[in-house]
Amino acid sequence: MTDDVEWIDEEAGPVVRPYAMTGGRTSTSSSSLDLLSTVTVTGAQVSSGANLGLQHRRLLGLSGRSRPIVEIASDSGLPLGVVKVLLGDLLDQGLILVRPPAPAALPTDSLLRELISGLRAL
Repeated sequence: MTDDVEWIDEEAGPVVRPYAMTGGRTSTSSSSLDLLSTVTVTGAQVSSGANLGLQHRRLLGLSGRSRPIVEIASDSGLPLGVVKVLLGDLLDQGLILVRPPAPAALPTDSLLRELISGLRAL
């Protein structure tokens, strides 16, 4: 038996652990990264000193139009925690804007009365 570690899964391809993509980090410097927050690329140029990996650039491509973080994570195929850390890096470098989710609209009194009336009619 050999002591070599196999880093290739025959069906899935190369295997990289999530903590390797984030440098071991599990949180971001920003608290504005809610799952429903909307991410948009600023269009700013990536500085030559920016330490952006392949996954950072991939997320920039997925954020070309205004999209929620949860949708970006789904399309990237990466774990949500990894996506939030990588997006935090992009936010720190001014490459993306993050907008909080729109507040939920509360139902009006008339709508609630109609609902109650409809339930009573059943």
